[in-house]
Amino acid sequence: MTPGVPSLLLIGCILAILLAAGCTGSSRVQDIAPATTLPASTTHPALGSGSTVEHVEVYHFHGNRQCSSCIAVGALAEETVATRFSDEVAFGRLEFAHINVELPENRDLAAKYGVTGSSLWIGVYDESGFHKKEETRVWTLIGNRDAYIEYLSGVLSRRLDGDLT
Repeated sequence: MTPGVPSLLLIGCILAILLAAGCTGSSRVQDIAPATTLPASTTHPALGSGSTVEHVEVYHFHGNRQCSSCIAVGALAEETVATRFSDEVAFGRLEFAHINVELPENRDLAAKYGVTGSSLWIGVYDESGFHKKEETRVWTLIGNRDAYIEYLSGVLSRRLDGDLT
């Protein structure tokens, strides 16, 4: 099905609004040397002890002013982690945080991730170092809570299992 002119105009308007609101970023995977070595997490049968992943970070980066889409990306990510990964959070293998990049105390973390705007990033610490990737697909799913949660749950499960693709 080919989108009509009204659909293309709507998509263009949405993109223009997101860009104007600072909702930009690049979709890239980058490895950097770990700043610190995290201790191996406590093994627990529910956490998949065969993985070489020590720790996964899920960070919703934002500024002082957020559009409704930026807020939704963070809220749905937080809900996903809280409802689907409570064991992993309890055992220290997974953490979630909202990070205001405009606060001085968060500048180093924003620089570590290469943040360029409101975004959702996943960082993985494993035996070979630190790997980070921005999750851009979540922006297209904010209108469908269940699809968002299913998608992000799948990504996080793969990261916890050591799959960085």
